[in-house]
Amino acid sequence: MTPAIRTFIRRGLALWLALGCACCWATGIAVIVNPASGVDSLSREEVSHLFLGRIKNLSSGLSAVVIDTLPQREAFYQALLGRGITEIDAYWARLRFSGRTQPPLRLGDANAVLERVAHERGAIGYVDSALVDRRVKTVLRLDY
Repeated sequence: MTPAIRTFIRRGLALWLALGCACCWATGIAVIVNPASGVDSLSREEVSHLFLGRIKNLSSGLSAVVIDTLPQREAFYQALLGRGITEIDAYWARLRFSGRTQPPLRLGDANAVLERVAHERGAIGYVDSALVDRRVKTVLRLDY
């Protein structure tokens, strides 16, 4: 292998590693709503209350349809509340038993969440921030 090829490979590898690390740092969870929901942003506290069933409406007054993304559920609740999924499941078990409220709708992947939020004005969910597109609006970003 010639020195020029070795240099080219080293530089290419360095660039690949740099871009890969930059992508890792950019990763986060985007809390998303339908652009027609009338909601421009939400605080961490508002999102917590929505996802814990403490409030039923978005800040615009629309009835909220709260959606969990199964593959990211654990990371989301850890980033939002600092609690593990067993605590969240126990919380919901108590509320369901008392008949006070129902837990968020659970969808199997981010694409299903994006589709549902894009087509339902009152829907709120979360996906990896890299997956957000123009069909939805980010109202809060959580880093993990």
